[in-house]
Amino acid sequence: MNKFLLRIIIFSALLPAVGNAQILHVKSPNGKIDLALENGTKISWSVKHENTAVIVPSAISLTLGKGMVLGNNAKIINTQKSSVNTVFNTPIYKKKAVIDAYNQLIINFKGDFGIILRAYNDGVAYRFFTKKKGALIIESEEANFTFSKDHKAFIPYVRDLRENNQYISAFESTYDEIPLSRFVKDSLAISPLLVDLENGKKAAIVEAELVDYPGMFLTKGKQGQHSLSGRFALYPKAERLGGFNKMNYMVTERESFIAKTNGSRNFPWRAVIISENDRDLLNNDMVQKLSAPAQIADLSWIKPGKVAWDWWNDWNISGVDFKAGINTETYKYYIDFAAKNHIEYVVLDEGWSEETNLLKISPNINIKELISYGKQKNVGIMLWASWYAINQMLDDAFSQYSKMGIKGFKIDFIDRDDQKMVSSIYNMTKKAAGYQLLVDYHGMYKPTGIQRTYPNVVNFEGVKGLENAKWTPKDDMPRYETTIPFIRMLAGPMDYTPGAMRNATRADFRPSNSMPMSQGTRAHQLGMYVVYEAPLQMMADSPTAYMKEQESTSFISKIPTTFDETVALDGKVGEYLALARKKEDKWYVGGLTSWSARTITIDLSFLGKGKYSAEIFMDGVNADKDATDYKREVIKVTSADKLTLNMANGGGFAILIHPEKF
Repeated sequence: MNKFLLRIIIFSALLPAVGNAQILHVKSPNGKIDLALENGTKISWSVKHENTAVIVPSAISLTLGKGMVLGNNAKIINTQKSSVNTVFNTPIYKKKAVIDAYNQLIINFKGDFGIILRAYNDGVAYRFFTKKKGALIIESEEANFTFSKDHKAFIPYVRDLRENNQYISAFESTYDEIPLSRFVKDSLAISPLLVDLENGKKAAIVEAELVDYPGMFLTKGKQGQHSLSGRFALYPKAERLGGFNKMNYMVTERESFIAKTNGSRNFPWRAVIISENDRDLLNNDMVQKLSAPAQIADLSWIKPGKVAWDWWNDWNISGVDFKAGINTETYKYYIDFAAKNHIEYVVLDEGWSEETNLLKISPNINIKELISYGKQKNVGIMLWASWYAINQMLDDAFSQYSKMGIKGFKIDFIDRDDQKMVSSIYNMTKKAAGYQLLVDYHGMYKPTGIQRTYPNVVNFEGVKGLENAKWTPKDDMPRYETTIPFIRMLAGPMDYTPGAMRNATRADFRPSNSMPMSQGTRAHQLGMYVVYEAPLQMMADSPTAYMKEQESTSFISKIPTTFDETVALDGKVGEYLALARKKEDKWYVGGLTSWSARTITIDLSFLGKGKYSAEIFMDGVNADKDATDYKREVIKVTSADKLTLNMANGGGFAILIHPEKF
């Protein structure tokens, strides 16, 4: 008999049991986290962190066609334990390498299916797999997350529905900070979702490696008042144009199942990130670790950078001799601005073509002239498109525009993550990579790991960004802006589109389409360029506004969009944060606060030996009345120093630190 097989059989025979249930455990490398799977009448999982119950026994299963349930009265055939401790490179990320260390347990069940359990030092994950011939129908998935107490949670409810369809929305939401028991029945929430376990500990529910399968929403669970359950959109049966300005592809009829897929496959990861303090959430790599490695061999053409953006500022430039708008003259002005300030790209947002036919260019736009003009000035051109428009002519559009010299597409109005849409996104991404095109999935679509597998995906929205905030005076944006780095950013980069030069106090903020402003201070906006992960980072305001504020603009232009190292310094969800990022020999430090003013001390011990020069942008002494008030100073520092910075209401800071040259 094969010795390896014998070891498996012996291990399986010695599984601890409670009644008729078998219980299997896998612990994190540091021993603090215990992930358990109980196999009885149903399969359930539970998680402990030291003495804290994170997830109490919660049922999980897959229901196939004809009602076959993978998870009821399952029989274990064998198990395999392994440990991994490695490092993988991440060239287009917030650090250049990720430590990947975990203990794993693979459980094979009778019926050609199994479950993989992983325990990391910062969380746990499980996924189903099947080894069946032919195709499978997945009628439903049972994914429960039951907590031991009525903990406070940060709930991002699904809002901004398209035609009142719960599964078609903008995926933009602030957080309701409520006990789990008050989760509104029959409503849906978006992951990541954060739960406060008390005593400083937090648990965040995420999904990863979402391939050929619908995304997971969360709803009030059936296992008690403290439970959340996964909910999945049924497979589309009929679709039509509709939604916002008829740019969405609406589902008008659905099947009775959530997915039809290959019978032999791995299903998406269900994961819980666990932190012992809020700060650690700012530098978490779980989604990267759970996702497949890059499928693009040559990454040299993928150039992260900043983008001069037209839409948020309503093409509002002044002091020129032509009518500003969606025309060649305006975009040449944007290109000139980008070139002067070392900004890598200009994006042409909606209006450059017919919205449903990307090959019919506006007569006011000369794309070839703009590409040539940008090339002379080392500025790339990107194009906006709705998902529907680009999907109708995928190869034609990608082929034509890549040959012309377009660098990528900002793809909008996706607003769905049923299986059909998820498969479309992967197909679109692979096609774009084949034509060496970057992709920014704006308009829904939160990241779930595709950004590691296809690094030409350089950003996602899935966040209530500055573009939305310019019309919503009742939303507390500084609190939201100091919450999303701890929660939404766990999933990956976010197209928040910062950079407002008109900054307002809470009392002075008002909506404006052509002269938009931000809630909070100028230094708060500058801090976002360090804090917010975005390999393709927008500059939302107009060239005119930036040129009037050249000191701020020049500083923004110095901040990279990918980094070699990230260090989380301090923070509390929804209140404040500070982190440092390194690129080559320079450090960039950013901080944000809510509407509460505060003083923060930054320990510079992350710096190496030697003397450094620090260029600091901080809130001015009168920023509480004039949010545009800031102070810039340059000082000498070493790793032994600590900086004390005052942040105004809705304030922040940004610092560039570089070695002194002798």
